[in-house]
Amino acid sequence: MHIRALLSRLSAISLAACLLFTGQALTTPDRAAAADPGYLMTHFIGEGSTGQQIYFSHSTDGLNWTDLNGGGMALRSTVGTRGVRDPALVRAPGGDKYWIIATDLCIGCGQSWDDSMNNGSRNLVVWESTDLVTWSQPWLLNVAGAIPDGRNAWAPEAIWNPETNDYVLYWATNATRGGVLKHRIYSARTTDFRTITTPQLYIDRPGTQNIIDTQIVEVPSGVGDFRYVRASGDGQITLEGSNSILGTWTNLGNLSGIGLTGSQVEGPMWMKFRDRNEWTLYLDQYASGRGYMPVTTTNPSAAGTYRLPASGSYNLGGTKKRHGAILTLTAAEESRVLSRWANTPAKRLQSFNFQDRYVRHANFDVRIDQNVTGPDAQFRLRPGLAGSDTVSFESVNFPGHFLRHSNYDFQLAYNDGTTRFAADATFRQVAGLADPTWSSFQSYSHPDRYIRHYAYELRLDPITTTTARSDATFRVTN
Repeated sequence: MHIRALLSRLSAISLAACLLFTGQALTTPDRAAAADPGYLMTHFIGEGSTGQQIYFSHSTDGLNWTDLNGGGMALRSTVGTRGVRDPALVRAPGGDKYWIIATDLCIGCGQSWDDSMNNGSRNLVVWESTDLVTWSQPWLLNVAGAIPDGRNAWAPEAIWNPETNDYVLYWATNATRGGVLKHRIYSARTTDFRTITTPQLYIDRPGTQNIIDTQIVEVPSGVGDFRYVRASGDGQITLEGSNSILGTWTNLGNLSGIGLTGSQVEGPMWMKFRDRNEWTLYLDQYASGRGYMPVTTTNPSAAGTYRLPASGSYNLGGTKKRHGAILTLTAAEESRVLSRWANTPAKRLQSFNFQDRYVRHANFDVRIDQNVTGPDAQFRLRPGLAGSDTVSFESVNFPGHFLRHSNYDFQLAYNDGTTRFAADATFRQVAGLADPTWSSFQSYSHPDRYIRHYAYELRLDPITTTTARSDATFRVTN
């Protein structure tokens, strides 16, 4: 969560050399087969209203990552604080549903760290999908409101529990218990991430020691002595093992033997290599501001088996990767993800007859305004949501929102996945009606009508006059 210094849990140490580790080195493996699907990471990238959103990255080998969606956000929170951190990505056992659950927190967006610790959101932000590409609107799930003196809800995770046939949802809350105010891990059970059982204390450390980040990985039979291993940021990166998610956990040591403590790294994030019994525990180098680094092991329950990465053995891509989660993809999932979040460049739509004006959204209304260069006037021309050889206009700063006509008026609307929405948000790009070197956009659902501006507002109209032809002509420009 990047608040260790604020909590004064450990004294600061010099990092000039400690993350340029020597010793055992991690080498990049060859992929088992070129056709093997890869991995999807969901994460945030930094501070501010745009950095604290949902981003996706993809890797073919688990070590070298490529930013999806051109490095732009994939989902934006429009609820709660309107920012999110620490996203977890959960797949249903049947592979037919997915959830993203995240901290409802936007530092620097009207909220300070002190505010967020002592009077923060008690909610988590949740998205749901059936295919990893079309996501619901986000909703708030109150998890800390029932915790006495619960002051926030941070760093959520969830894992399917076969013993109870539901998910164990767990997170950190700052609350007073036994006269001690600190962050502890609480848990609840859920089947749908809309309702939960009464929260229970899940992990507590002695004295005043806080614990915020923890993530559980399931380990196959024959590797170590435990079915589950969890890594936690609690002043160290502590490893614990158990054969039951809600059972007793055994302390297995920590990563201080390879020079890693909670004063340097946080946000433990597990990933198993798909072709072998080897894992990487990604750790966020928050203290030095360098994002994630991979530490590998062939036995997650044995602290002495963890290895540090050699210089150049991994690449996290263009954006800084902050606390998130990794999903091992199936071939079908990978195909959908790479198609949906392709690196489509952002464009602007310039008016033909008012060439200092560009199409932009403002409060989800759509108009042409003068000299607009910011993200409100930037769109990705995606393959049309309906039909072939068509386009749809996706907002850069409100991903998942598209230009859509309704009663012939235009709005920026969230894709609800319906056939009607797809048709109303799809257009054929044709030669400009006023100048064939420009473009016009014919409606897919009303092919006798085109996008045009009228009194600077965007409309869908029949085009019959010279003025209307000029109003319906645009240049797609960088």
